[in-house]
Amino acid sequence: MNMDPIAEKLLAFAMVLTRISAFVLVAPIFSSESIPARIKAAVILLLSIFIFMVKAPQVSFASGVALEIVVLLAIETVYGLALGLILALVFATVSLCGRIVEREMGLTLAEIIDPMTGEPAQPLSMLLEMLFIIMFLAANGHHLFILTISRSYDVFAAGSIPSISILTAGVIEAGSTMLIAGLRLAAPMLAAFLLLLVALGVLARIAPEMDILFSSLSMRVGVGLIMTMVFVPFINGFVSEFAEWMNKLLPL
Repeated sequence: MNMDPIAEKLLAFAMVLTRISAFVLVAPIFSSESIPARIKAAVILLLSIFIFMVKAPQVSFASGVALEIVVLLAIETVYGLALGLILALVFATVSLCGRIVEREMGLTLAEIIDPMTGEPAQPLSMLLEMLFIIMFLAANGHHLFILTISRSYDVFAAGSIPSISILTAGVIEAGSTMLIAGLRLAAPMLAAFLLLLVALGVLARIAPEMDILFSSLSMRVGVGLIMTMVFVPFINGFVSEFAEWMNKLLPL
């Protein structure tokens, strides 16, 4: 015996709402602490209504089986969290690049509050992240997030069970991509610091009475700031590359 059609529609909408809520909870930009909770709730509700009307998920529930409903909602939560986590890991590439450069500059102890997460962060990595977010939004990158959650219902409809191995592989590959891409973006700046160390080593041999350690502090900061200004235009190129990574890593 099946449930009442109205009850089935409400439960189907609850499943859509669950996946989108889990996605927004961890997806970059949408999960920012600077966005009020009411705005997030309104975005989640509007997206859920739109996708529910467009995709029209057809789910049948056995009458009175509460365990089935709980399991299906849990599956939707896991799938939404996995999609958002994959995007968040790839999105953190620019921030990771900034952290690598800050270590070379000796600015690891300089901390300020990141308005996106509400947690302590280094100023250079936060600056690069903010620039990347501005360029990403200017290129309508937030539309890609909406398209991602919409396409997920074409691959795994509401009520279907996604493959855990596929989701796990996507998250792991996104993590490795973040590390490799972050190191690749920071490579030119790391090369500049390596040349600086070679120059300082030669200078220490030529003028041993000179305090190389004290002089190198300001030099490292200066080289880091100059290389950061040179690096900023390349962030715009990573915006399009980010869209390519999304298509490769997301289980869609």
